[in-house]
Amino acid sequence: MNTGSVYNHLLQVRESRGGGFMILVDPDKGHENDYLATCERAEDCGVDAILVGSSFMLNSNFAGAVGKIKQATSLPVIIFPGSFAQITPDADAILFSSLISGRNPAFLIDEQVKGAPLVKKYNLEAIPTGYMLIESGSLTSVQYISGSMPIPRGKSDIACAHAMAAQYLGMRLVYLEAGSGAGRPVPLEMVRSVSSYVDIPLIVGGGLRTAQDCRDCVEAGASFVVVGNHLEADRDFSLLRQLAAATHDKDSVKV
Repeated sequence: MNTGSVYNHLLQVRESRGGGFMILVDPDKGHENDYLATCERAEDCGVDAILVGSSFMLNSNFAGAVGKIKQATSLPVIIFPGSFAQITPDADAILFSSLISGRNPAFLIDEQVKGAPLVKKYNLEAIPTGYMLIESGSLTSVQYISGSMPIPRGKSDIACAHAMAAQYLGMRLVYLEAGSGAGRPVPLEMVRSVSSYVDIPLIVGGGLRTAQDCRDCVEAGASFVVVGNHLEADRDFSLLRQLAAATHDKDSVKV
């Protein structure tokens, strides 16, 4: 893909379909055959892009996993890295993210400095992203690994301030994350507040389990929703189709 094409693709999806639906694949979770089967069916089910990333990277061949996922689909494959070690040339783009809700310099800037030369070397499309952890009712992997306090669920004003800082820093996306396997998703009131406060697109992920969850997020102002852990537990392609269709409120994807 040409430079800027993945980000532009996402914007076009948001405009034409009402909202974008992405799945998150963690090569550490589940069997390779299972997540590759999901990726192979993803486009037919209405998925708009595939994120690949892991908090731990127990899978020593992360690059190989990304390459196989890329071979399995014509959808954009976007790295959602847990560390600079997950940067690989086989993807179409990378969410070049900073954990702006935390105060751990390793995830605010250190990993980014280590990863930037690799992004340039591999000629990956970098999509600057302000990444924000939101309290979900349980200790999530990314919260534990990053040593970062999440933004309290009832503090939409704090979330808005962080999101606006991301916009003013030149980031092109804001990602509100409840965390993998979250007990509760990001509150809809926070989604509404942040989406109305900033001008850049908003991604919401973590704890989304039903079609109604996805529809509610888009109606609250999310540009894109991400589902991952729930699909790892239940590889039901009819469910995947329902989640995507609910996100595309301007579309006619059949459920």
